[in-house]
Amino acid sequence: MAEKITMAYLQHAAKVLTTARQDGGGGLSGNQAVELTVAYAYDFGVDVKFARYPNEAPNKRTMLLDNLAAFEPKQQYQIVRELCDRVDPLGEQPEIIQLKTKLFTEFAEFADQDQMTDMHRTLLVETRHWLADHPESQKLFNEALQKHDHGVFRRNTLDDLRLALELLLRSLFGNGKSLENQIPAIGAFVQDRGGSSELANMFQKLVDYFSKYQNTYVKHDDAVIVGEVEFVFELASSFMKHLIRLSKSAVV
Repeated sequence: MAEKITMAYLQHAAKVLTTARQDGGGGLSGNQAVELTVAYAYDFGVDVKFARYPNEAPNKRTMLLDNLAAFEPKQQYQIVRELCDRVDPLGEQPEIIQLKTKLFTEFAEFADQDQMTDMHRTLLVETRHWLADHPESQKLFNEALQKHDHGVFRRNTLDDLRLALELLLRSLFGNGKSLENQIPAIGAFVQDRGGSSELANMFQKLVDYFSKYQNTYVKHDDAVIVGEVEFVFELASSFMKHLIRLSKSAVV
């Protein structure tokens, strides 16, 4: 367990957050870096090194780093996370995605636990257990869960979840088809292992709707409805758990 957020991480964060993208998308300007960290300093009752802009800092990266260093680890966690959202609100910049992923995987103990999800933990633990024989799918499921727990990359969460299910179906059915093209095979798979025709039809309909929902929000719409992500997560978990259980049943 980390005792603090390392200076190496904060240094890298300051660099990424103040670096403009090649396509012209912006990192924080010097003035923004000062204004935002001063606002956090006011909220937390902290004195930062650079409270005005312009100032004697050699560059905005150093300025942001020195101001971040004044905060406690939990405060730094919140600030870096929220600055990432400000710089890359759609979760499309690889450097920001990597920065945030490292934040909530290596320094998760500094996250505000009140913001953690209250999903059905028993279902999630069971699903992770059943996915043990399907490591590629399990890896994506775990990554989606981490992102959801920390309230970040909601589009990426849905994308990871969709791919986790898709990879599981490919593994179970021994093919390389997309999720949409697996729907007929799902019904046959359920019935071949003793499931009722009604359950087979329900699974096909649910996966069809699940696929359409994912396509809408992952591929075509940045405005993911936050309140629905938890339901979709639990739905996908139930799909995967039951499919794996069926795969261990004898074909009738």
